[in-house]
Amino acid sequence: MKKILLLTSLCGLTLAGCSSSQIHMSMGNMRLISSSASPQDVMDFANTTCKNDFYQGASFLSKAGKEYRFKCVKAEENEILTPIPGTTIPASASAPAAAK
Repeated sequence: MKKILLLTSLCGLTLAGCSSSQIHMSMGNMRLISSSASPQDVMDFANTTCKNDFYQGASFLSKAGKEYRFKCVKAEENEILTPIPGTTIPASASAPAAAK
């Protein structure tokens, strides 16, 4: 668990220098991202962050000001990836997992 939090923090800090998105909280599968970037850029950032933590992608929960709340989803949980309204999730993220 500590490794995942450390990797998430490092990834967020690295990407924060290149863009205006930053992870403020990472607890379990929940992510709080503060960003002034466009909604599509935030959605892409959230998907990348969740995939780096071995999830299928990010599912949008809510937005308050410049803070976006996401839930990272695993393929075997059979949950739907929900994009930020007006944005899209790349087809590779929303494709169902291959049969085992």
